[in-house]
Amino acid sequence: MLRFPDGTQVRVTGLSEILATLSSEGRKPDKETAEEILDRLEKNNNYMPPSARREYRSAVLQEYREYVANRNKQSHQHGQEEH
Repeated sequence: MLRFPDGTQVRVTGLSEILATLSSEGRKPDKETAEEILDRLEKNNNYMPPSARREYRSAVLQEYREYVANRNKQSHQHGQEEH
C-alpha cells in the first residue's frame, strides 16, 4: 500500500518486492531510485496518472526511506543481540 502525505492510500502491485530488491542492491533513497521504483511499478501494470507522477515519486521515495531505515534498525538490533 502506497501512502500519500494527504492520507490517501493506493494499492500497488509488487512494491514490497521492488523495495527489497533495490535495498539488496544497495540503492540509496534518492530521486533516481524513486524513478526506478516508478518504472518497475509501471512494468508490473500499475497505472499512475502522468499528472500525478511527481506525487507518486515523493510517496515511493518516502516508502523506500522508511524501508531502508527499518532494515538498518533491524540489522543494528540483531548485531547488538549477538554481543
